[in-house]
Amino acid sequence: MKILVTGAGGQVARELAQLAAKRPMDEFVFRSSTELNITHADSVWQAIADEEPDYCINAAAYTAVDKAEADPETAFLVNAEGPRLLAAACAAKGARFLHISTDYVFDGNASEPYREDDPVNPLGVYGASKRKGEVQSMEANRETIIVRTAWVYSAFGNNFVKTMLRLMRERPQLSVVNDQHGCPTYAADLAAALLHIIDSGKWTPGIYHYCNEGATTWYHFAEAIRDRAALSTQLLPISTEQYPTPARRPAYSVLDTTKFRSTFGAEIRASNLDRQNQNL
Repeated sequence: MKILVTGAGGQVARELAQLAAKRPMDEFVFRSSTELNITHADSVWQAIADEEPDYCINAAAYTAVDKAEADPETAFLVNAEGPRLLAAACAAKGARFLHISTDYVFDGNASEPYREDDPVNPLGVYGASKRKGEVQSMEANRETIIVRTAWVYSAFGNNFVKTMLRLMRERPQLSVVNDQHGCPTYAADLAAALLHIIDSGKWTPGIYHYCNEGATTWYHFAEAIRDRAALSTQLLPISTEQYPTPARRPAYSVLDTTKFRSTFGAEIRASNLDRQNQNL
């Protein structure tokens, strides 16, 4: 099969590239934002027409959560209009469309893991743009599969693990938010899950939740990172109010993965820093 992956420079796409090297029977085509601007209709339709993929995985996204508050136009272009264009082109050319979304579509007021059919209520521009991307993708292509995920980390790009490691090596003490709850998700596991959907032969359109098992807070996640790296930084737990940011974050964004596991027959592992492909 032929799989087109957008957002080639991002965490998930780069993990997909690692997996692609182990799948010589399949053809993978990776396109960065400079090679394929998903917000330009002509570019999208030309790429789908030229490549004729069996599947398109959209790993391109505007993920600068705080910056989005001051740049909503770009956030909505990339996170909403881009997926719509890709979904429509895939529908026209007979390719199946797989889109990555986020826990930020929820407001974080829940007290138990979010299911796919729970009401959405984004707190900021990033979440709102991603939600609009979900809606428009499904409207443009009834066969769309959307996978919501959360707290993604890897050896690539910018993420919490890499930021914490850098700061811990620079400072003797750090304050970390301890009242936001979620599930750290290793990008390599997410990438494998996306390919598992394709390999399963059970293409069932709709929205699914995928994250590694094990809920925690940013503070406790930072503790695990510090201990795994054998660093001595003192960590201080603080509240969200003590660490103001331009964009509000969901206080609780644990995702229920039951639907994903039951539909695609997948096992989901616990998040484990030992499996990260980098020297901590």
